[in-house]
Amino acid sequence: MKIGLDIMGGDYAPKANVLGALAAHQILSPGEQLVLIGDTQQIKPFLCEKGFNPDHFEYVHTEEVIGMGDHPTKSIAQKPNSSISVGFDLLKNGKIDAFASAGNSGAMLVGAVLSVKTCPNILRPCITSIVPKLDGGIGIMLDVGANADCKPDFLLQFGILGSLYTETVMHIKNPKVALMNLGEEDKKGNALSMAAFSLMKANKQINFVGNVEGRDLFNDKADVIVCDGFTGNIMLKLAESFYILTIKKGFKDEFFDRFNYENYGGSPVLGVNAPVIIGHGISSPLAVKNMVIQARDMITTGLVGKIQAAFK
Repeated sequence: MKIGLDIMGGDYAPKANVLGALAAHQILSPGEQLVLIGDTQQIKPFLCEKGFNPDHFEYVHTEEVIGMGDHPTKSIAQKPNSSISVGFDLLKNGKIDAFASAGNSGAMLVGAVLSVKTCPNILRPCITSIVPKLDGGIGIMLDVGANADCKPDFLLQFGILGSLYTETVMHIKNPKVALMNLGEEDKKGNALSMAAFSLMKANKQINFVGNVEGRDLFNDKADVIVCDGFTGNIMLKLAESFYILTIKKGFKDEFFDRFNYENYGGSPVLGVNAPVIIGHGISSPLAVKNMVIQARDMITTGLVGKIQAAFK
């Protein structure tokens, strides 16, 4: 198994990514290899500083970087020697089994679709995020930003993808799938949510439990919460702010500590033909480590194969 890690992506690159790779190496089993993609002249001094044997990693040297402000589609074509572009080329050609980056999220999404492609019969890939639950468990919400405008069929497929992810990677048996709406009643919502509700209710691939409201995000009504990317991204950013607010107010609480993005690594891109993880732009070494472990778990559980089989 080989996991590709973009060393040049993120606000604190390359140091945070290298330190995260070192932490992940301590957890990975023999045969689980990290491939560091980026400027090797910037990578190796950090390894020497920590007294780490550089032979534990593989390296692919690159000389370009796709910045956070670069246009996602244009940058993939205009910077073929960037760490993101090279990472996806390696993934496409089977030289790595998963690719993770805290770099430009739009470029990561575009790169995934252009390189390894969307799985057959999936209309749109989506991005998911972990949601902490009051009872101590976790759930997921999707989409959280890849598809601002959706059709009812998209939301149905997000529900199937989310159900497969929670059952396969998170080991939640028969996960409860719900549709985010402005009311619990069957006939509530706009045209999109009402049409999606009918499709999800009729589909036997998911354990659909109906509509939920924003106040249900952190309770146990659903393990998988489905919404369009516009709604999901707003809810995600609001939820992320809770942890920052508790720190600023000097308020210590175990539940709100679980809103720290570092605990979960990154956001998987579901619906493409290989494991791809998008990290937060401000990823710390802890977040990078967890992003690598998340990629490892997607490989070992055979998630992509199960998604391909479900949509065949």
